[in-house]
Amino acid sequence: MNFQRTLLASAVLSTFIPLAAAQTAEAPVAKIYVTAAPFRTTEGDQILTPAKILSGDELRDKVGSSLGETLSQELGVSASAFGAGASRPIIRGLEGARVKMLENGMAVSDVSGLSNDHAVAAEGALAQEIEILRGPAALLYGSGAIGGLVNVVNERIPTTLEPKPIGQVEARYSSVDSGRAASGTADTAVGKFALHVDGNVRHTDDYRIPEYRVLGDTASAAGRLPHSDTKQKSGGLGGALIQDWGYVGASISTLSNLYGIPSEEGSKIDQKQTRYDFDSLVKTPFSGFETFKFKTGYTDYKHAELGSDNNPVVIFKNRSLESRWELTHNPVAGLHGTFGMQAENTHFSALSAEGAADTVPVTKSTSTAGFLVEEMDVGKVRMNAGLRLEAVKREPVSSIERSFHLSSYSVGGQWPFTPGFAVGVTASVAQRAPATEELYSGGPHDATVTFDVGNPNFRKETSRNIELTIQKTGGTLQWKANLFQNHVKDFIFGHITGRLLDGDGNLGGDLRERIFEQADANLRGAEAELTINHAGPGWSGRVFADSSRGSLVKAGSLPLQPADRFGASVAYRQGPMRAGLSLVHAMEQDRLASFENTKTPAYNQLNANLSYTQHLGEHDLTWFMLAKNLLNEDIRVSTSVLKDVSPLPGRNIVLGVRAKF
Repeated sequence: MNFQRTLLASAVLSTFIPLAAAQTAEAPVAKIYVTAAPFRTTEGDQILTPAKILSGDELRDKVGSSLGETLSQELGVSASAFGAGASRPIIRGLEGARVKMLENGMAVSDVSGLSNDHAVAAEGALAQEIEILRGPAALLYGSGAIGGLVNVVNERIPTTLEPKPIGQVEARYSSVDSGRAASGTADTAVGKFALHVDGNVRHTDDYRIPEYRVLGDTASAAGRLPHSDTKQKSGGLGGALIQDWGYVGASISTLSNLYGIPSEEGSKIDQKQTRYDFDSLVKTPFSGFETFKFKTGYTDYKHAELGSDNNPVVIFKNRSLESRWELTHNPVAGLHGTFGMQAENTHFSALSAEGAADTVPVTKSTSTAGFLVEEMDVGKVRMNAGLRLEAVKREPVSSIERSFHLSSYSVGGQWPFTPGFAVGVTASVAQRAPATEELYSGGPHDATVTFDVGNPNFRKETSRNIELTIQKTGGTLQWKANLFQNHVKDFIFGHITGRLLDGDGNLGGDLRERIFEQADANLRGAEAELTINHAGPGWSGRVFADSSRGSLVKAGSLPLQPADRFGASVAYRQGPMRAGLSLVHAMEQDRLASFENTKTPAYNQLNANLSYTQHLGEHDLTWFMLAKNLLNEDIRVSTSVLKDVSPLPGRNIVLGVRAKF
């Protein structure tokens, strides 16, 4: 018990040491986020966290070359689709800094939230599960998570002792891009020490497109989409000491990613990241408390945007040190809750490598936050409330400092009005500090062919959200429906003015001027899903539909809004055989921002899967085939700034084998 108390005291102290050091040193300090739901409830139980969890065969069938592609057909989720290498999830029409990317409950700490051409530095092929959290509870993991968060769980730091070595290896080939990919994970234990190792390699050529590159232009290129190739490798190593009192562990991981940007100008991004993580949990740290958790991690991220001559044009860097602790207390007067603190210190820059204006100056950002979430039952109604207070400071080397004081809170309730059925309502207020690039941008961004201009005088965003949910969670037939309304005061967005500038911001170049602006915005939408025998053997089915509307108050639609969609799937599972067929129809998207010029055509996307598993003693060998875009349709997504010049891949057959031991 003395060891537990020593660990507890050291962890709490180490959270505050970086905060003090941040005042006197320029070394990076902290950035924080957490995994899953506060009370680890299931999908059907979650009130403040209406979530989807992808795992097992479902995840393996959907894994693509990017996180956006992997999640693009989930309820309420679309993708930015910036080529094969970079596609970020968009949740209920919100993207960028408003959707947090986590890995094992900690921020990925890349720069994918800055622009859609930047890939998420988390690999879905190595994930054991991917969690999508939408709604108020996501705000407890970061004040900016107005749209929600996505958590990639690979458990590089083990939390259980395996009685024997276990693992999985997979190899696959894709026809549309001559893609070759291999990945693997392994876990073992030596006494009370658990060890984990994983790795992934993927190499794809330019992918084939169904028709012509440019929308409506039969004179444009056909065949393969230039600059859509990818070359990626990643790996991680972790270990933990696991005892009856809890565990303590650490991991190191690296990622290297070189991919093309299929704009008309063409460019590449050379991305590299190294991260170090520490995780610990103490059971019953002292009387009245269930668990104490402490996490910290350091991330060193860099990517270079390469011009047509493969020389760097702009170099992005982000160094981040994160820390977080939380305590879960035993029920008191019916209240069961978790409270904690987190800290963040990052150094970010986007500097010209050619002597032109810097895109974003070197900027140091620090934040401290405290959070609390409590849950209790009032009769049959389960109530849940959360609060987050945060202070954020941005310190650029060449502009004015800004400080923001943020408060976010939420309250919700769920009433099981009859067995197997429930109705719930949640309301929240969330505040977000403007991101560094929104405040201080002032230079060219080669991959998006823009000259970005920020505004250091921006105010904080304030979002007011209400959501109504009704669901059936029992029996073979299950369904759910959500309605949501979100009003955002001082919403920040990029406005393409129509002016063309050179690398120094003078008229006469080929860069589109993009000015960040603020205005009030409204987002509203509806989602519904019905499943039959979703997880059991035999036949199963799913139908779904989702729709969202985003608009500026008295100024038309928000840019890059998702299309209305509906879809259906049917699957069969029996013994070693598994097969499925799905069809998604996206309607024409003609709700355009004032500076958008072209509608996005409707499309149908037909996918299929087939697999057979052989049992070889204690090992399983699964042969699988995935078919994507079987109709070979010219698919363009309204959430991509490249939709007019970069269609999605044509018909693609993926063949692979997966072994579990």
